[in-house]
Amino acid sequence: MASSQRKIIIDTDPGQDDAAAIMLALGSPDELDILGITTVAGNVPLTLTQKNARIVCEFAGRKDIKVFAGCERPLKRDLVTAEHVHGKTGLDGPDLFEPEMALQPQHAVDFIIDTLRQEPKSSVTLCTLGPLTNVAAAMQKAPDIVPLIGEIVMMGGAYFEVGNITPAAEFNIYVDPEAAEIVFKSGVPIVMMPLDLTHKVLTFGERVAAIRAIGSRPAVAMAEMLEFFERFDIEKYGADGGPLHDPTVIAYLLKPEIFKGRFCNVEIEVMSPLTLGMTVVDWWKVTDRKPNAMVMREIDDVAFFALLTERLARL
Repeated sequence: MASSQRKIIIDTDPGQDDAAAIMLALGSPDELDILGITTVAGNVPLTLTQKNARIVCEFAGRKDIKVFAGCERPLKRDLVTAEHVHGKTGLDGPDLFEPEMALQPQHAVDFIIDTLRQEPKSSVTLCTLGPLTNVAAAMQKAPDIVPLIGEIVMMGGAYFEVGNITPAAEFNIYVDPEAAEIVFKSGVPIVMMPLDLTHKVLTFGERVAAIRAIGSRPAVAMAEMLEFFERFDIEKYGADGGPLHDPTVIAYLLKPEIFKGRFCNVEIEVMSPLTLGMTVVDWWKVTDRKPNAMVMREIDDVAFFALLTERLARL
């Protein structure tokens, strides 16, 4: 393994945009060492997210990746899912299949704990693409791992743009706000990709066409996923293309220079039924609360899609 590789665990609830993030990581072996993919209930139930993660790996020809199933419900709440966005499978678009890859027998939470204990301190980045249930559960079960985590790069939250599942909350945080609160109060370095950023990376027709034109099995499957996925947001927001949320997490690891943000305090609303799951971002530093997250706001969307397309072509 090259010393320049960053060791990562991808925690995910696929989801077409999760699939794009996974494929972006799989297409970047020189930079990223994927220790495992852990799945959580979110966009669809756990029975589908663990299956979908394996399907994505097989689309990409990477049956060697280890996939672990994690928490099937939030820490304290009933599960809320998003089939209205992702379709009944979570990966609607291409023709799907039963994966040949075996699901690992170990629980995702235990895999996260064991991996962080075994790898050198601060060497592992957790890339979270869904609700933060697995990560929070690991922190609760084994508090000793918290100082061992190098960084958490996450997709979730919103501040100016505000919510996509309620008027106040972004989906990943809303599904398990208690888990998000644990993570944001943990003291682990956090980089946050909110809706304010992800809504600047839109799947314009020519961008999806460029992915399809690669012609490979993973690229065509991804184009078919995106064509299904974007229909909901095109109708909702009226733009020529939908926001591609989760791959921004992986893109940040590969090209941090195309992002701009601010180190802020972020608090999670866990009480109010009106604003449950809201990420209260002190962007203007109007309180004396200690900053706990690098909140991204700007991205070079042309560079982002060039990166995604180039790495999909490597698969």
